[in-house]
Amino acid sequence: MQTILGANGQIATELARTLHQHHTEQLRLVSRNPCKVNEDDTLMAGDMLDAGQTTQAVKGSRIVYFTAGLPPDSKLWEEQFPVMLRNALRACRAAGASFAYFDNTYMYPQNSQIQTEETRFAPVGRKGRVRAAMATMVLQEMGRGDIPVLIARAPEFYGPGKTQSFTNALIIDRLKADKRPLVPVRDDTRRTLIWTPDASRALATLGNTPGAFGQTWHLPCCDDRPTYKTFVTMTSRLFGRPPSYSVIGKLPLIIAGIFSKKVREIRELLPRYEQDNLFDSSKFKRHFPEFSVTTYKEGLELIWKE
Repeated sequence: MQTILGANGQIATELARTLHQHHTEQLRLVSRNPCKVNEDDTLMAGDMLDAGQTTQAVKGSRIVYFTAGLPPDSKLWEEQFPVMLRNALRACRAAGASFAYFDNTYMYPQNSQIQTEETRFAPVGRKGRVRAAMATMVLQEMGRGDIPVLIARAPEFYGPGKTQSFTNALIIDRLKADKRPLVPVRDDTRRTLIWTPDASRALATLGNTPGAFGQTWHLPCCDDRPTYKTFVTMTSRLFGRPPSYSVIGKLPLIIAGIFSKKVREIRELLPRYEQDNLFDSSKFKRHFPEFSVTTYKEGLELIWKE
């Protein structure tokens, strides 16, 4: 049995599809209100803030994937994320299950250095500090050695369906709605974006590779690293729109945060868009050379055909 904790999100949905297709038909999906992805999925409603419910959700599992998400609310992250993760790790220890932790890059320095699996943690803002503490908790569990543990880390998403990211919300979704795309902060910095189905396929690959445990992995991305100017131009042409857009400067976003809690919650991420984002996934590509990474053009064409 393989179990996904936090089973309703974009990554979890693609993960369930990939696991069922390539690795196992014994799949348990756990969240407060889980929905089937595959016809024979086992559903279990559970609150990961409750240790007992989490233990029951994990019981009998061979591999557990932690893909839980929360709204972008710093207070909520501080109060709930560490509890959810701690409960999941304890449950896996009790079940003797392997643990695959899906992570982001919020704990990394917000500068233009190349990000590798060895990059030191230097979080900016409350959400960054939460993610750094969570990653540290997983690394400590990995070092304890009681159960097999791995970290699978991804940069910002772009993808099909209801993918939640700046890039989807400000560029792709607006073009779909025949609106002018918006670019956060600068249009000339290079971005590393991960195609969400690639992230899920790679997570499934790692979870089902015994030798992958005991390590941190950067999930595979296309190495083209376009600027937003290039990305918007490419997307606009594929969508049959003129390649025009507006750049939202840092100051207007800071001012907007005075009036909008939602904008305030993303302000700590703005330095990420002032610098090149150079996320390196060469380790994964060396170990899994047969894994096909989706190019930006291929991904955008798939979105256009939805």
